[in-house]
Amino acid sequence: MSKKDAADLLNRYLTGNVTADEKALVESWYVNYSKNAPLPDIDDQQLEDNQQDNLLKLLAKIRPRAKHNYFRYIKVAAAVSGFIIVSLTLLKPLLFDKKQIATIKPVHTTPPPLPPGGNKAILILSDGSSIALSDAKKGKLANDKGVQINKKANGQITYSRNGANAEQQANAFNTVITPRGGQYQLVLSDGTKVWLNSASSLKYPVTFTGDKREIELSGEAYFEVAHNQHKPFRVISNGQVVEVLGTHFNVNAYADEPAAKTTLLEGSVKVQSNGISKTIKPNEQIMLKDGAMSIAKVDVNEAVAWKNGFFYFKDDDIKSVMRQLARWYNVDIKYEGEIPQREFSGEISKNIDASKLLAILSFEKITYHIENKTIIIKP
Repeated sequence: MSKKDAADLLNRYLTGNVTADEKALVESWYVNYSKNAPLPDIDDQQLEDNQQDNLLKLLAKIRPRAKHNYFRYIKVAAAVSGFIIVSLTLLKPLLFDKKQIATIKPVHTTPPPLPPGGNKAILILSDGSSIALSDAKKGKLANDKGVQINKKANGQITYSRNGANAEQQANAFNTVITPRGGQYQLVLSDGTKVWLNSASSLKYPVTFTGDKREIELSGEAYFEVAHNQHKPFRVISNGQVVEVLGTHFNVNAYADEPAAKTTLLEGSVKVQSNGISKTIKPNEQIMLKDGAMSIAKVDVNEAVAWKNGFFYFKDDDIKSVMRQLARWYNVDIKYEGEIPQREFSGEISKNIDASKLLAILSFEKITYHIENKTIIIKP
């Protein structure tokens, strides 16, 4: 894409004359730009005089509907080799001078489409039968041991107790499984809201009985737990138990990640593992790695970006980035040769085709090509 084409795309965005893909691409640029006060219109002669500066001015006019906490220090720069450099802590600006950018060679082949994921999940009932939630119509889905399961118009599934057989219900468990390229939201019988990330599973009772609420998580989920001081809520995942009374928190416990991370947004969380117990406050995160626990203050936006429709990278290496892409785009990743050490930071929309996101990452001297559903990374 030339700088003139980029300016044309930005102008068409401002007038609403863009496709859904073009809209997502422009808004992914905006996510990485801190807008200034409104600026005057730009004519063609000004574009000739200072193309890069005017691209930034056009970008400053964009007002996406959703408001997010963007990095203040990220800016968007126009690329010199026929592309747009979009991010740039994503591209580590200290590493990018004019000489370095000039060495980047654009790839002219059109990669196969790798669309983003969406609301996809399988619900497994206590009798072992399953329901594809993305295909199911809204309304009643099933009745499991006296508990009615419904799908709402927004796709969310909910539980409501309509039977009195508490003994049966205590031993009845459901499981929601999201595939790679899927995510889903549900409301448990106690009113707790759960957002389940891709390649994850959640096992839980159809209704909570006794003196505790206990579920099992594999992968990642964000919880808004209904408060009940008499029944603690416990999440068992990847060698740890997270216990709360009522709070908002995120648990990242993928088996292929080097550490399990529990991040607190509101309330109080206690994490137990191997006889060790630690409690954190809002804006803190517990990391469990190799049996050891550590606590650090964090930007909670990073932990919940996935739920809000964004990838959020902060000094992440290429393999960490690619694990996230593999889960969301349902692709395999293959590495060939010795991949250089690179770090990526920034925020970008999850609603764009994987090839667009990879084009952005390629400006960090990461070479790739796509074969069917496999992304091959090379030096």
